[in-house]
Amino acid sequence: MIVRVELAPGDVLREDELQAQLGIGRTPIREALQRLARDQFVTVIPRRGMFVSPIDVDDLALLYETRAVMEPYAARLAAERGTAAHWDEMERVIEGSLRPGLPPEDLLVVDRRCHELIWDAAGNRFLTDTLDALYAQSDRVWHLYLADVYDTRHAVDEHIEMLEVLRRGDPAESEAYTDRTLVMEAGRIRSDRPTEPPR
Repeated sequence: MIVRVELAPGDVLREDELQAQLGIGRTPIREALQRLARDQFVTVIPRRGMFVSPIDVDDLALLYETRAVMEPYAARLAAERGTAAHWDEMERVIEGSLRPGLPPEDLLVVDRRCHELIWDAAGNRFLTDTLDALYAQSDRVWHLYLADVYDTRHAVDEHIEMLEVLRRGDPAESEAYTDRTLVMEAGRIRSDRPTEPPR
């Protein structure tokens, strides 16, 4: 809900309202909010409450700066540790995205699933947890600022090439390819992004 801006930056979060809306108990709601605060999606202000954290399009530079260190390493591990089952599943996911006219939201789901398969293949849960939070923050910025201007088809096209690289099982090649695609993606976003938030 936060990533998709159903809960917007600055919105107040109340446990009782979330319980009623989501139909789950107080304990899981509280645990979820604690994790969201740890991952910087929620801000807790003593004696005032919990709020959806602000995020700025300029935060993308910091997100990509961090992802540029971690994602190539994850790709290296995935090339070393991934199985044919990982890459067969990634191929099925990509094939499902090749239908013409697929909306950007659906393409983003495909992009997300491809990343998840690479992280799973990497076999490092600490790395995966961090990348999951970074990706979600990037996704949130996309929904806030870039949904109307950024072509998500680029990401799917790159996953087709990435799959070929991963199937070859070369850790150095996989790391280098991921590094190049992150640099290109960051460059496209810089050129596509609005100069100020949408009104």
